[in-house]
Amino acid sequence: QVQLVESGGGLVQPGGSLRLSCVASTSIFSYVDVTMGWYRQVPGNQRELVAAITSIGSRNYADSVKGRFTISRDGAKNTVYLQMNNLQPQDTAVYLCNYKRFATDYWGQGTQVTVSA
Repeated sequence: QVQLVESGGGLVQPGGSLRLSCVASTSIFSYVDVTMGWYRQVPGNQRELVAAITSIGSRNYADSVKGRFTISRDGAKNTVYLQMNNLQPQDTAVYLCNYKRFATDYWGQGTQVTVSA
């Protein structure tokens, strides 16, 4: 079983920044067909993809965060990061780390991000 632990969430004012971290219990990006990503969920809404990165370094972002968020990885630390800049109230959500391999999804417990004046 792959375990994922997120951290870095908190309360920030509009225009502020946060960096989320996701530490995996296994070596990441050591296999083919691996994707790690960040999703977010607001009560009453479906979970949505925010950003993802593959084992070969391909990245994709939700349109709403392009130019503001950056996903990156550190294989030595088994960690994926999400740098979030110019945060806005609509970014408020629980952010969840996802690890996908062989069409199987693993999820962290989530970290709360609240953007409010």
